[in-house]
Amino acid sequence: MKFADVTGQEGVKEMLRRSADEGRISHAQMFAGPDGRGTLALALAYVQYINCTDRRDGDSCGVCPSCVKMSGLVHPDVHFVFPTNSSKGGSQKLLSDSFLPQWREQVLETGGYFDERMWYARIGLDNQQGIIAKREADEIIRKLSFKAFEADYKAVLIWLPEKMGVEAANGLLKILEEPWDRTLFLLVSVTPQALLATVRSRVQDIAVPPVETEAAQRWLAERYGMDGRKAAGLARLAGGDMIELRRMAERPDGDAADEDFGHFASLMRFSYNDRHLELLGWAEQMASLGREAQKRFFRYAVSMLRESYMLSAGMGNISYLWGEEMEFCKKFAPFIGNGNIERLVEENRTALLHITQNGNAKIVFTHYALSVSKLIGPRR
Repeated sequence: MKFADVTGQEGVKEMLRRSADEGRISHAQMFAGPDGRGTLALALAYVQYINCTDRRDGDSCGVCPSCVKMSGLVHPDVHFVFPTNSSKGGSQKLLSDSFLPQWREQVLETGGYFDERMWYARIGLDNQQGIIAKREADEIIRKLSFKAFEADYKAVLIWLPEKMGVEAANGLLKILEEPWDRTLFLLVSVTPQALLATVRSRVQDIAVPPVETEAAQRWLAERYGMDGRKAAGLARLAGGDMIELRRMAERPDGDAADEDFGHFASLMRFSYNDRHLELLGWAEQMASLGREAQKRFFRYAVSMLRESYMLSAGMGNISYLWGEEMEFCKKFAPFIGNGNIERLVEENRTALLHITQNGNAKIVFTHYALSVSKLIGPRR
């Protein structure tokens, strides 16, 4: 993958190029941010750039032997680690190598823009949680003990390192602190705060910001031939998340955001009508969903709250909602204002963090629903 294949993120790309060109490559780096910002794509483009034998115009050449192997994710000196678990049949091992064919398919089909839920669906985990086991750490050390086949740097890319258990994380501490020469660790994390502090202290943080709105608009125009106004609206609603942007772009016009809209509308109707028993039932329903669906809901709720606030503030001329979402937000907007918007957004962020950290979903959603109801409440 080349830097040119990564949407936007020009500032991060320039920083990565400069570090490689000047030979200032930190042995352990962590790309932190939501998957939709391109954290994995950036890490892949970076390691390809580092090992490219004919860099040109600020990018890897794409045609040298190293680049060709990286483009197919088959480079012998670049190893991949990601969360796995027993498949439906229960016969596959927990090591990442057992799932490398599916990993290559997922990365090549999406360009590296996929999330945990999409990956688990690919390998048939259903509602199981993926893990990175202690045996994986042992396997990493074994692989790195061999001499490099052809690359300047042997590299290990760990996607979602927060899925490492304590034993696995501790197993990597020594090599992270005292790495072998020309060995590179690239961690790609959605929730770096969930990592052990001892691991975080040994890596250089690279905070990946939201994808620039203009870059997202260009992507929509190039991929879908979308007109400027609609592209601008979707790009802003997606909040710099390319996975969310793709999902919105591919749903039919006028359709609401599938189940997320239904959950959001129900919560707000129960809240402003003071229907507390229904709120508790809503919380139980949400707690029964998979973790990834729960996290997606909170991100969606924040975008809907912000759009409703804009309508309430008289800025409807720059709102790009349509269909059911627009009709609902027009009616809901009077319940959102300066007095509650910040606290509502914070409630969503806090609940999302607790779910990400595997908090008890029923407790999280019950507290969240009652807190939102208190902030919305019936109009007096």
